[in-house]
Amino acid sequence: MNILLFGKPGAGKGTQATILAESLGVPTLATGDVLRNATREGTTLGKKAKEFMDRGDLVPDDVILGIVGEALARPEYARGAILDGVVRTVPQAEGLERVFKQMRRKLDAVLAFDIDNDEIVRRLSTRTVCNNCQTPYMGREPGEKCEKCGGTLMRRKDDEPAAIRNRLSVYESQTAPVFDWYKKNGTSLKTVKAIGSVAEVTRRALEALGRGR
Repeated sequence: MNILLFGKPGAGKGTQATILAESLGVPTLATGDVLRNATREGTTLGKKAKEFMDRGDLVPDDVILGIVGEALARPEYARGAILDGVVRTVPQAEGLERVFKQMRRKLDAVLAFDIDNDEIVRRLSTRTVCNNCQTPYMGREPGEKCEKCGGTLMRRKDDEPAAIRNRLSVYESQTAPVFDWYKKNGTSLKTVKAIGSVAEVTRRALEALGRGR
């Protein structure tokens, strides 16, 4: 089962990816993780990606999607994956579709997490992350200790209200059209209300996939 998670920054995709992966019995696949793994392992595409990163340039879609395809071909993803952060533009959606066709696999569903902008600003402006392991926390203050590794919590500059609204503006212009692309493409597209407790959102997501608890 291959499920793509989609939605605004701060909608809770990362949190839900981990929970859904455990519930559905398939691993998560996040763009940042597979990119870091490929560069660390020194694969051909990993080396190419590192060249762009070392220059401070964005890694092209074809390189990133190639790395995603290599990851999906590994045995641990034989039964599928929860894809988090893989598609942010229509060209990336089109590219991922080609990757699946080449692998003779399919994207079973897209879960679009829906939440209004004011709630996003409220939520992200109270978020801190560990400066060491990058674990996110809600409602914790900068300077506190990370429960996972003992690192120090910090607030990212892009989690300040003005920066959040700018990210949401970019989302509306670049990422929101992906929703319509999947709708027209015939992919099973499910909208999940991303408000309430984590457990409530998980329940809605599983019900949308026909896996209600």
